[in-house]
Amino acid sequence: MSAEHNHALPSTQNEKVLWAAFALTTTFLIAEAMAGVLLNSLALLSDAAHMFTDSAALGIALAAVRIAKNPADQYRTYGYHRFEILAATFNALLLFGVAIYILHEAWQRFQSPVAVQSVGMMAVASLGLVINLISIRLLSAGKDSSLNLKGAYLEVWSDLVGSIGVIVGGIVIYFTGWAWVDTLVAVGIGLWVLPRTWILLKESLNLLLEGVPLGIDIEEVEKEILSQKGVVSLHDLHLWAITSGKNSLTAHILMDGTVESTTLINAIQSSLSDKFAITHTTLQCETKLCDQAEKCVFIDGSNTLQQHSHNH
Repeated sequence: MSAEHNHALPSTQNEKVLWAAFALTTTFLIAEAMAGVLLNSLALLSDAAHMFTDSAALGIALAAVRIAKNPADQYRTYGYHRFEILAATFNALLLFGVAIYILHEAWQRFQSPVAVQSVGMMAVASLGLVINLISIRLLSAGKDSSLNLKGAYLEVWSDLVGSIGVIVGGIVIYFTGWAWVDTLVAVGIGLWVLPRTWILLKESLNLLLEGVPLGIDIEEVEKEILSQKGVVSLHDLHLWAITSGKNSLTAHILMDGTVESTTLINAIQSSLSDKFAITHTTLQCETKLCDQAEKCVFIDGSNTLQQHSHNH
């Protein structure tokens, strides 16, 4: 059960910060990639590769925000909000690919070390660090309420860590001459990214599979419904999210007749909205169990989501 809720930023605000971060990241990406080639630094090239995924992720996130603005129609009654989840999923897969590529390249470098220009490496990474800090500042406001923005935010965070790693690696190489440190930093960046990418992918897939939104306990939701005056039991309870912050619920409610159905529905909807941020609720009130009550359950062997009784 969640007592506090973070509501998504308006799409226009999301779009503004995404545009700003996209412009900064893309500009620096080009400069860093050129520097990585000229300075022969795998760490810089790996950071540039992350910058490329940042730029792609931000571009995809922007496209998703634009598409999500399209109104619902007769073919897509929920609208196009799920494009934001598809974008987050794609960004997670993109991050996986880049991390694996960097680890592969690092293995090649360990076998055949090359000289690295540490001073230029540190200068470019320092500039990248500044760009990342600005982008993180822009994206931080909406990261907890939009999985789409969270994907872009994680991309930039991975770059920030990468920039710090490159700077530290450059300092070590400058004073010791250990060129292999450049490759070690690249490996560290790749390993740092993988677990965070997995978390993002899990959250995205949970939404695509119409799982219960993170932060909401379905048993607490059920208890809240059963606590309402006039409710005897409930069945066919389903809870999912179309996209971040757009939670939906359907349920069949068996009522005792002491409360008028419209009043009961309004009370349940208000309670679910206030306590769980469930704002799209469809309830079917029944004075006796419907003929499909036994067939409405999708979870085998569960007593939790099957019919429950409540005595007032």
